[in-house]
Formats: sequence, C-alpha cells, structure tokens
Amino acid sequence: MVELRDISIAFGGIRAVDGVSLDLYPGEVVGLLGHNGAGKSTLIKCLSGAYKADHGQIFINGQEVTINNPRDAREYNIETIYQTLALADNLDAASNLFLGRELVTGGGLLDDARMEAETRRILARLNPNFKKFKDPVSALSGGQRQSVAIARAVYFNAKILIMDEPTAALGPQETQMVAELIHELKRDGLGIFLIDHDVHAVKQLCDRAAVMKNGQLVGVVKVDEVTEDDLLAMIILGKKPEHLAA
Repeated sequence: MVELRDISIAFGGIRAVDGVSLDLYPGEVVGLLGHNGAGKSTLIKCLSGAYKADHGQIFINGQEVTINNPRDAREYNIETIYQTLALADNLDAASNLFLGRELVTGGGLLDDARMEAETRRILARLNPNFKKFKDPVSALSGGQRQSVAIARAVYFNAKILIMDEPTAALGPQETQMVAELIHELKRDGLGIFLIDHDVHAVKQLCDRAAVMKNGQLVGVVKVDEVTEDDLLAMIILGKKPEHLAA
C-alpha cells in the first residue's frame, strides 16, 4: 500500500530523518519505535502531509505521489489519528464524526437523523458495545473516544491509517478495546502505521516493528521473532539483535 523510499528531512541543518525506507501492506500494522527525537513522527508526517520531505519518494499502491498537505493525503485515503484525537468535547459522537463534512437535507438543513443513523451503523461494526450516542464526547472513556476518532477516519474511506500512541494513558480494559478496533481494521484490509514508544504495546498490536534512532532506521523486524528486550536493545543501542543481524 505504501512505500517510503530514501526519505530525508532536515530542520536548520539537523537531519531529523536521514535516508529512511519503509513499506506497509494491506491488513498490516507496522509500529514505529524510538526515543523522542528519533525521527519516527517526522517520518510519518511526510506521509500525512504535515511536512514535505527534502529528498525521497512516496508510492501509494505502486504509484509515485506528491503529498504537500493533509488534503493531498486524504485524496490518497490516508487519515491520521493524533494522540489528542482532535475531537470537539462539547459535541456528541455523530457531530464529531461529521465535523466539517456535515450531511444536509435537500432543503439545505443539517440532516441530524441521517448523521446519527450513519454513526450508529459504523460504530456497531467497530465497537458493538458503544451506547453513548447522545452524550458529549467529553463524557466518554478514552477507548470510546478512540472509537469515535477511528470511526470518523473509516467512514470517510481511509485505507491507510496513521495512529499516534493510541493506547497512551489507557487502562488495561480500554487498551484491549483499542486492540480489538485495530484487529477489526486489519480484517477490513486497512494498513496502519502505529507510532509508539511502548514496546509492550507494539508487541501486542503490531505485525512488524521499525526502530529509529538519530533519524536513521535501525531495522525492521517481525514482532513475533523478537522479545521486548530485543526491541529495547534496538532503541538504545541502535542495532539489530544478533540472531536477526544476518
């Protein structure tokens, strides 16, 4: 679905990302791991349209594309769910799902009934236990808020999803809810880049892990072939485990 090829980006002479190549397949979750400042968020922001790479190529479904801004990214069915979720706390789930893209009746009025029906339909598939359709999202739990943010992306035809620390500050039950959401998206064939610094979350949620250090790619590994300690060593030492180095 995605091939990032030899991506580099510098800020004021400092190379935040230095010649990184990474790919993503349908129905796969690739975790990006690394210390703060390792370059993982900067790399992925080149795909989301927040930054423009100084060098390198981006391919979507085998076609080279140019992504100058988030609008371009959306045209290629790329959606980003930031850690803050970008939800309007005073509005309910349906109002958030259609925020800025509201459905209207033939007379030009907001079609609240249809927006609520569509919200119920998409959330019934993603999170069957979601019931708080009339409550403002400020009253929802962390996992429920993630459900709304993910539903918004999926409803508007996301095929490639970027998730920024989706389980940060969530308890075990809420983390499991997000894990189930991600597994549902995988079954639907979406490709997901998951940015995190928690090796346990990456082991639980991802198929492969890409580790970055000082703007460079340390390596990409299958999570079922490494331990959490292996991933930590890659983050800290900047090299692959010996049994995978060949």
